[in-house]
Amino acid sequence: MTLEILTSDTLSPLRHGFFPRRGGASSGIFAGLNCGAGSSDQADSVQLNRARVAEAMAVAPAALLTAHQTHSSRVAVIESNAAARAEADAMVTARPGLALGILTADCMPVLLADTEAGVIGAAHAGWRGALDGVLENTLDAMQGLGARRSQVQAVIGPSISQRAYEVGPEFLERFMAEDPGNSRFFINGSAEKYLFDLVGFGLYRLRAAGVAEACWIGACTYAEPARYFSYRRSVHEGRADYGRLISVIRL
Repeated sequence: MTLEILTSDTLSPLRHGFFPRRGGASSGIFAGLNCGAGSSDQADSVQLNRARVAEAMAVAPAALLTAHQTHSSRVAVIESNAAARAEADAMVTARPGLALGILTADCMPVLLADTEAGVIGAAHAGWRGALDGVLENTLDAMQGLGARRSQVQAVIGPSISQRAYEVGPEFLERFMAEDPGNSRFFINGSAEKYLFDLVGFGLYRLRAAGVAEACWIGACTYAEPARYFSYRRSVHEGRADYGRLISVIRL
């Protein structure tokens, strides 16, 4: 089955893609394009899925790089595909021929590019990483390679939408403690719960950081089970594990 690849004109002409589940080799709860080596899926299936993504991005499998993501604000500067897998939640590079991949299953995959400077970035931004500054740190690292924030285009891929992201009052309090203005990213949910706008928060942080443009591709991971993996949906359904989507950009 052919891979499905979502792209954005905002990142044109760079080769990039947000990859839904379609076209992968995995089965069962991982059915489709599970690219998460940290899942309990069969290693051979994950390797084959990643090879298909690399082919779609016109790079060798070894040139499709992902990090060991820990919901941190750390950023790795990638200079070659020979380095050990970094423990970071974002990567940046100015090296042509390298593809930067981010794994998600509700969190925001954010692809960034300054095409004039020839610098790209990819960030994994859940609520913790976004609150701790992973997006701003990614832009700082891109600047270190010659990019200018005012020229950076940023696109958020498939992520959990506000209507599916219910949180408790302690979650709201954490955001309010940093900035009372963050209340605008919350609306009332059921009982004493709230609904959090993760994508809206990510867009706000990117725009406040001075990027040229920031947009969301408009896809909710929770709402379309046949198309996207979702950690939160797997919990609600009592699943033991879940697949990981991949989002990739290359020079």
